[in-house]
Amino acid sequence: MTLSPASTIYEIVLAFHIMAVVVAFGVTFAYPVMFAVAGKHDPRALATLHRIEYTVARTLINGGLVVVVAAGIFLASDGHHWSEFFVQWGLGAAIAIGGLVGGVLIPASKLAEELAARDIAAAGHGDVAMSGEYLAVVRRITMVGTGLSLLVLLTILFMVVQP
Repeated sequence: MTLSPASTIYEIVLAFHIMAVVVAFGVTFAYPVMFAVAGKHDPRALATLHRIEYTVARTLINGGLVVVVAAGIFLASDGHHWSEFFVQWGLGAAIAIGGLVGGVLIPASKLAEELAARDIAAAGHGDVAMSGEYLAVVRRITMVGTGLSLLVLLTILFMVVQP
């Protein structure tokens, strides 16, 4: 067995760049499953799930995006890649994701939490029926969240194949 030379700064920053993507967006791909299970088996958990959703967005997604962009700036500068499509795409995607998370998903998730709590309280000890207002907000969250998930996956593809 031979020992390889120490990793370069570029490789270390690249690793942090990739780890930040995993930390920021990993759980978001599980949201549809979590909400489907809660909606079917325990609708009283929906308000708490929405609180988790916007807390994750504020902390993990926003924090992860800062690391992704900072590391990306280093990587693009160190490798002289600023004119490359994949770098421009990645920067644009990060800006779009940050804007949609802060401007749509966090406020909509907070509203969904409030509406779910209201609908749960109105049900008392009976069966919970979610209001049309709540369902409309959840549809908006689902549409934007699905679009963002596809944007993340497409960005990963572009980063790997570097078209």
